[in-house]
Amino acid sequence: MFRLSLVVCSRGVARRFVSSFSNESVLPPNLLLPTNLVDPARLKRPPPPADCSLPLLRKCDAVVPAHLSPVQTWVETLESQDSEPLGLAQLHPDVFAVPPRLDILHSVEMWQRNFKRISHAKTKVRSEVRGGGKKPWRQKGGGRARHGSIRSPIWKGGGVCHGPRGPTSYYYMLPMKVRVQGLKVALSSKMAQDYLHVVDSLNIPSPDSQYLLDVIRQRHWGESILIVDVGEEFPENILQATANLKTVNLIPAIGLNVHSMLKHEALVLTLQTVKFLEEKLLWHDQRYTPLYPFKLPYSDFP
Repeated sequence: MFRLSLVVCSRGVARRFVSSFSNESVLPPNLLLPTNLVDPARLKRPPPPADCSLPLLRKCDAVVPAHLSPVQTWVETLESQDSEPLGLAQLHPDVFAVPPRLDILHSVEMWQRNFKRISHAKTKVRSEVRGGGKKPWRQKGGGRARHGSIRSPIWKGGGVCHGPRGPTSYYYMLPMKVRVQGLKVALSSKMAQDYLHVVDSLNIPSPDSQYLLDVIRQRHWGESILIVDVGEEFPENILQATANLKTVNLIPAIGLNVHSMLKHEALVLTLQTVKFLEEKLLWHDQRYTPLYPFKLPYSDFP
């Protein structure tokens, strides 16, 4: 018997999630990704060492628990095509290094798919089908079975028994704690798989789509990219560069969700986005009043 605490893991912060056997600290072979699915070029850059000489561009604003330590990652730039990092950034472990929970990811993903779903399937019952008002034949003496209408559910062309009676709403709400935990698990999974990248800003020197594609290809970010930034408006160059790209999408930080993160291979966050996500997600760990019913003024809201 063994206790498994990680399903998706590669390196870096993945050491926290490694499976715990009796005296071993390696993943079992059935949980390792096949070698043909791992791009060897992505493994060239190791995680930041403890004695890195690059400047620390961001520190955790929130208090880090004593038994945990901040997660360090590279800070890159989009203003040049070279892959040399600008410095380091500290990420809060309660947001970007939580234990993986595939059950929570599945619950949030199914909720996002179904809570807006409305089924318009509808069938007619015997009272709504055209015709059949007259008794087809007399009750007795004809040698045939007793029927009162040719639109009975047992007749061809008759009404449908126990059919769908749309429109049917599939709306339901997950608890806020589960939705928040889903975002943390998705961010931590991307971080553990080395698919989460932090950039200083989204300013690029050219609105050409090819420039952005070259940057993604040279840095081996993956096949599909989700770029997240804080603010209502994105820089004009990045908007024009991603307008005709199907595999590179932009989303504001306030709209970041589990489905969008799982749909894309890599996640690119700005430094302001990291601060925004940590502030919003960590607030739910220490709030002392319930969210519902939501009444303003809400004194505890960040």
